[in-house]
Amino acid sequence: MMCKICNQESKNIFSAIILGHYNINYFYCDNCGFLFTEKPYWLKEAYNSPINISDTGIINRNINFSIISSNIIYYFFDYEKTFLDYAGGYGIFVRLMRDIGFNFKWQDNFSQNLVARGFEYCQNDRIDLITIFEAFEHFVDPIEEIEKILRISKNILFSTTLLPEKIPNPHDWWYYGLNHGQHVSFYSLKTFKYLAKKYNLNYYSDGKLVHLLTEKKINPILFKLFISRFKIIFWLFIKIKLKSKIWNDYSFLNKN
Repeated sequence: MMCKICNQESKNIFSAIILGHYNINYFYCDNCGFLFTEKPYWLKEAYNSPINISDTGIINRNINFSIISSNIIYYFFDYEKTFLDYAGGYGIFVRLMRDIGFNFKWQDNFSQNLVARGFEYCQNDRIDLITIFEAFEHFVDPIEEIEKILRISKNILFSTTLLPEKIPNPHDWWYYGLNHGQHVSFYSLKTFKYLAKKYNLNYYSDGKLVHLLTEKKINPILFKLFISRFKIIFWLFIKIKLKSKIWNDYSFLNKN
């Protein structure tokens, strides 16, 4: 099978049972370090609920990413501009970011906006940076999705757990998501370096989970510092400096 990232020949490395009854094949590309499933014919069943039932970390994750995003935006970008949370789920992250003081918009083709209603993205919005958390691993056609995102902004802050150097067996790595079947694409550092070169972007990462593809050149040491265990220190300063949009949003929504 041809690689979905670099279009080179990939190899079938193992198979696994997902959703308890589908035996599927996984393919790996030596050229760009990308691992992916066969054509995911089981997704209708996998997405009976857009947020899978085993996602117990959804609230904690949104809080953590709101702190990380605040630091990256405030210290590296123009924090007064407009930002977009792509594949924003129920809107939890957008509401958190607006509560801090950032002008964030919501977009998701597969989920209902529950808590950020009134702040949906429209094509006329000029977006400085896009956040995408825990979505890359869901992309059936990563290149198509990435190019769609890049047409909105050339700055993408995102999360996905990197494929270990030694590829884990199916039952030795939780991130395969065999129980819910929604994870179909898995990336390595090599993959994102390939993508950065392909699109003439700079790539920064903590080497584990948090990544930034951007047209800007930034200090990689500061990038790692702002998303490290010390991130809360820098975030508290932002909380003091910015004005929350809670009451402005309340007034705006009550006028419409």
